[in-house]
Amino acid sequence: MTEDLLVEETGSILTVTFNRPEQRNAMTWEMYRGLQEACERVDTDDSIRVMVLRGAGGDAFVAGTDIAQFTGFDGARGVQYEDQISAVLSRLGAVNVPVVAAIEGYCIGGGLGLASVADVRICSPAAKFGVPIARTLGNCLSISTLSVLAGLLGRSRTADLLLTARMMPAQEALGCGFVTAVADDMDGELAALTDRLANHAPLTMWAVKEGLRRLHQGSGIEDEDIVKTVYGSEDFATAVRAFLDKERPSWSGR
Repeated sequence: MTEDLLVEETGSILTVTFNRPEQRNAMTWEMYRGLQEACERVDTDDSIRVMVLRGAGGDAFVAGTDIAQFTGFDGARGVQYEDQISAVLSRLGAVNVPVVAAIEGYCIGGGLGLASVADVRICSPAAKFGVPIARTLGNCLSISTLSVLAGLLGRSRTADLLLTARMMPAQEALGCGFVTAVADDMDGELAALTDRLANHAPLTMWAVKEGLRRLHQGSGIEDEDIVKTVYGSEDFATAVRAFLDKERPSWSGR
């Protein structure tokens, strides 16, 4: 990992902190690679039940990709970059455990993409969301990234945000369902949420995530492997016994 990306495991929670507060946590190539490595770490460690994404400093979650890295771009490099971003978003969206984005301040461009592929988003009252590239860089988003945003925000709001280059405030994000809570006490809200998630059945939560991911991909959807994995698991069998015995189940993720 890099100093610009902090990864900390506390109990069953793995927290990834984007740590460039002076640059509003704008992402470097190394940070994107480190995030993918963190995803691999989560998926190979059965003790991790929840992944959290945060921005350092309180002023921003992530304010996009560091613009200095776009120097010397041409069309071919632009295609490569958008493919790279799509790969990062796809990997983050496929993490086996719930991913929570705790958003304070600006969540812009690539930061909005990262937040969008998290499973649950909470934000501070001062949070602002947008992709103002129509008035800043004059670049574009891939259809893959547009699809993610439109799936959450709706086609009309996605078009509005991109074409007007405006910032969506926290209460609007709450009203349209993009975030589930606007928290004055971010640490307290986050602790309560992650504690709840960490104590739920891992395979059930994985099935929810994987099913929604496949629905987003479109036609030809198969789910037999998901259902078979969950219903054939040790967790399901022991939970049934525990329910009948009026006991609380203990989850192993197997």
